[in-house]
Amino acid sequence: MNRSFLGLLILTIVAGGALLYSQFDLSALTRSVDRRTPIDVSIFYGGEKSELLRDPDVIRILEDRHKITLNATKAGSIEMVTTLPVAGRDCLWPSNMVAVELARQSGRTVLADETIFNSPVVFYAWADVADALVTNGVVTKRNDGFLTADVGRIGELINEGARWKEDLGLEIYGPFKIFSTNPAKSNSGNIWAGLLATILNEGTPPTVSDLPTVLPDLGRYFDAMGHMEASSGDIFQNFLKQGMGARPMIVGYENQMVEFLAENAQLADDISARVRVIYPEPTVFASHPLISLTESCQRLSDALVDPELQEIAWSKHGFRTGLIGVENDPADIGVTTLPETVNLVVPMPSASVMERIVEVVRK
Repeated sequence: MNRSFLGLLILTIVAGGALLYSQFDLSALTRSVDRRTPIDVSIFYGGEKSELLRDPDVIRILEDRHKITLNATKAGSIEMVTTLPVAGRDCLWPSNMVAVELARQSGRTVLADETIFNSPVVFYAWADVADALVTNGVVTKRNDGFLTADVGRIGELINEGARWKEDLGLEIYGPFKIFSTNPAKSNSGNIWAGLLATILNEGTPPTVSDLPTVLPDLGRYFDAMGHMEASSGDIFQNFLKQGMGARPMIVGYENQMVEFLAENAQLADDISARVRVIYPEPTVFASHPLISLTESCQRLSDALVDPELQEIAWSKHGFRTGLIGVENDPADIGVTTLPETVNLVVPMPSASVMERIVEVVRK
C-alpha cells in the first residue's frame, strides 16, 4: 500500500469519525436541553388542585423546564366532563376515574388519560362531633392514633333518621348527615354519593339492577341537604368559617388539610385542637386523571410526572402518587401527620350507575 493511499485512508477515517462525533454530540445536546416550542395549555381542573397549580415552584418547573404556560380554570369535576363547553380546552383534570368514562359518554374526544395523583376521601368533623361518634360506636381510634369511621354504622344512622341532638347528644339542630358538594357538579360529592349508594346496598357497589332499591333513599338524603357547594375547595373553606352548627361534618380529600396548614401555619395548633380527620372504612380513592383532548395536553401529562413536581405535590399539598420511584413518606409532610397507607378501599360504582345517581340528585 503506497503512502499517499494510506494517508488518504487515514484522513477519510478521521473525517468520518469527526462527523459521527459531531452528530452524536449534537444529538446528546438536543436530548439534554428542551428545545421544544413554548406552548400555552388550557385546562379545566378540580378545585382541590387550586393551591397546587398556584404554587410558584410548580409554575417554575412547568414554564422553565417543560416550556408550558397554563391557562387553568376551576370547575366541578362532573360538570367539566358532562355539561361545560370544552371548545378551546386542551385538558380536563377531574378527580375521579369514573369521570373519564363520563367524558366519553358525553361526546368528549378523549385522546388519552393518565392518573397523576391519588387522594383518599375523608371526613372532616369538629372535635365534639368526632367525640360523640366515638361514644356511639361509629368512629374508632386506631392504635396509631388515626380515626376511622364504620360506614356501615353511618348507613344505620341515616336509615334510622338519627338526629344530632336527640340521638347523638350534640347541640346541633336537624337530622344526622354528612355534608358534601353537589354530586352532579363536584367529584367529592359524587364520590360520597357512590359510597353512600354502596352503604345503602349492604356494602356492595350497586349495579343498575340494584338502583330501584337504592335510589329512593339516596334521593331523599340529598334532597334534605339544602344548598350544596359546587367545589370541594369551597365546602372545606365554608366548613372552617361557618363552624359546627352549620357544617358539623363534611366529605373532603385528605390533601386539603395538608394544604391549609401549609398556607396557615399560625392556625395549626387551633385547627389541630378543634378539627378531626376521619378515614371512612372502607373509603374511596379519588384518582386525578388528566384527560387529553388535544396533543398539547399530552405535553402537560409528561410534565406533571416530573419527579420534582411529584415530590412538591406530596410534601406541600398532600397528593399521593402511584409512580414507581416516588415515595410518599409521611415524614416529608411537616404540618400534620398522615397514615403511610390507606388499605380499606372500595371501588366506585360503574359510570352508568353514577349517571343514574346524578340524574336523581339533579332533579
